Amino acid sequence: MTKHILVVCTGNICRSPMAKVLLQKALADQGLDGQVTVDSAGTYAVIGAPASKGSVNAMKARGLDLTPHVAKQITASMVEQADLILVMEERHRRSIFVTWPKALAKTLLLSELAGESVDIEDPYGGEQWEYDRAAAIIEDYVMRGMPMLLQRLGLAGK
Repeated sequence: MTKHILVVCTGNICRSPMAKVLLQKALADQGLDGQVTVDSAGTYAVIGAPASKGSVNAMKARGLDLTPHVAKQITASMVEQADLILVMEERHRRSIFVTWPKALAKTLLLSELAGESVDIEDPYGGEQWEYDRAAAIIEDYVMRGMPMLLQRLGLAGK
């Protein structure tokens, strides 16, 4: 049975698209790309917008392509379908909880996968180095959080 991860930030043009492709790569590296889907959305999405140039550049430097990305607003069906929802900031978790209280149990800060409880700062409107820093932080949490992510999805040891 396919597992579904939803990654959420504010506008769905910076952090969550980067986290999505970094998670997809990490899962593919584990041989799990066929068992887990990853999608992204925003709590206040710039619907239809491409990924920000800074995010595209940060992912390009890692050999990942964000140019096909189109921003989406989080929806009830996305929340219901998700086995795990990863948010960039505590305010995103609160926003999800207010609209979909039952989703709280499956909603985590990305940093919580790595045993921390840290908001990932939004690089929107910043210099390229700020996007690069956000990408490095997200990548670090994805890599360090992979064991917990697999455990949460019931895929540990598979």
